[in-house]
Amino acid sequence: MKPIYLALLSGLCLALGWPTYGFPLFLFFAFVPLLWAEFKLRQQLNKTTAAKVFGLSYLTFFLWNIITTYWLYHSTVFGMVFAVLVNSLLMSLVFLIYHHLAKRLNFSAGATFLICLWIGFEKLHLIWEFSWPWLNLGNGFSEYITWIQWYEYTGTFGGTLWVWLLNFSIFKSLLLYRQYREKAIIYRGIIKNTLFILLPIVVSLLLWNAYAEKDASPPQLEAVIVQPNINPYTEKYNTTDKRVGQLINSLAKEKLTDSTAILVAPETVYADGTQLNQFKYSQAHYFAEELLTQYPNLNILAGISMMQWITQESKVRGQTNFVKPGLWYDDYNSAFLMRKNAEPQLYHKSKLVVGVENFPYQEFLKPILGDVMIDLGGTVAMKTTQDKREVFSLNGKGKAAPIICYESVYGEYVTGYSQNEAGFLSIITNDAWWGNTQGHKQHLSYARLRAIENRKDVVRSANTGISAFINQRGEITQQLGYEKQGALRGKVNLNTQKTFYVKYGDYIARIAIFLGVFVLLFGIAKKRKLG
Repeated sequence: MKPIYLALLSGLCLALGWPTYGFPLFLFFAFVPLLWAEFKLRQQLNKTTAAKVFGLSYLTFFLWNIITTYWLYHSTVFGMVFAVLVNSLLMSLVFLIYHHLAKRLNFSAGATFLICLWIGFEKLHLIWEFSWPWLNLGNGFSEYITWIQWYEYTGTFGGTLWVWLLNFSIFKSLLLYRQYREKAIIYRGIIKNTLFILLPIVVSLLLWNAYAEKDASPPQLEAVIVQPNINPYTEKYNTTDKRVGQLINSLAKEKLTDSTAILVAPETVYADGTQLNQFKYSQAHYFAEELLTQYPNLNILAGISMMQWITQESKVRGQTNFVKPGLWYDDYNSAFLMRKNAEPQLYHKSKLVVGVENFPYQEFLKPILGDVMIDLGGTVAMKTTQDKREVFSLNGKGKAAPIICYESVYGEYVTGYSQNEAGFLSIITNDAWWGNTQGHKQHLSYARLRAIENRKDVVRSANTGISAFINQRGEITQQLGYEKQGALRGKVNLNTQKTFYVKYGDYIARIAIFLGVFVLLFGIAKKRKLG
């Protein structure tokens, strides 16, 4: 088969394996055609080989990116083009680096290097300012939670490692058959790789069947989720917080009882731009107080847009927005929690969407690009963040993690809430920017991974859907469909026990980076020796 067809086949297999429509079995052999094409080109040893490898890998990764994340264009065409082109480029560079080093290494060392390099690339996507971990391979199993209950020990990097080990194992079987032409090699390969797929699934199923929902003290609480279904393009910024407050309270009262411990409303549902030091005079505060008068044991968690004017240059930070000489402001995407006779608690979103909420490396890029990465997706300003993973204390009912939208895609980041004794995870989001596409479905699906990693219930309030209750095994127990207005009531188990993954985080990535550097240095030293 021609190399270009092999590259296309890899891209299609990666896309066909992706949630929420795909079947992750495709991921276990998706890279094999591309690995085969690279191997064949490597044998030619001519000057154009590297360019061909880069071109083929770019085709593979472009196809994967465009099929799985095309929906970004609903929010921002520039953002979609940028994300697809740049992410495909970065993935291709990873493969090109492997191609250059593989010439100097044996099969096992080369495979080890690519696996470690890819995991390092995924880790980079979790920590740098151009962060885009949406296609990290471990996310690919989010709809098949019975396969990955061991994520409580490994996090999603366990899934990435599983995918790559299978791809190289299958690839090695094909190379051995190519060399010796013995059918027994194929039979042994089928048996070995089938077991390699099935054994982790069997372990997961054992964990699934043995797992019982863990309780803290108090063991359980009643929660109500509100889904107001406000269109962000035609309504959100053309209505008032007063009307929003009336709607929230009206929907909530359909489900609230005297036993309800917490009401959760979506990200930036109050969007007027409340001043940080004026929250007690805001409509959000007023309507929360109204509910607390009728339900004094209630806790109310909701999203709000906040801002703070700055007139002293000494208080200006890297995320502060300039208005005119002598005037700046900080813009916050925040969550608040209110309870009876207690000071409001605030948390400011700290994992920001590139371009939409964050201008990455603006000290270097802004002189070149101007404000091209701002004014995308409905926002016109850099958001200001906080460092600490804040948890909200409830009325004698434990603590809640106020996770805002995009933050829920970051595994180790979310464990910070668990380390701060959160009993359950609340996710507030507004996925309506992407329309009725795979975007909001994938975002919900990834929340199931956080439930397993932390072994905590998830209470998810999405502006237009999908709002849901997710248990500690990652099962969606209740949900309210996309573009439906209403509320859900459900029971939430509190769990403050820390899983292995919560304690040790992305240790697989740290080990992989260390091992990858070692193999790289070995390959460089070998190259010099040969030269």
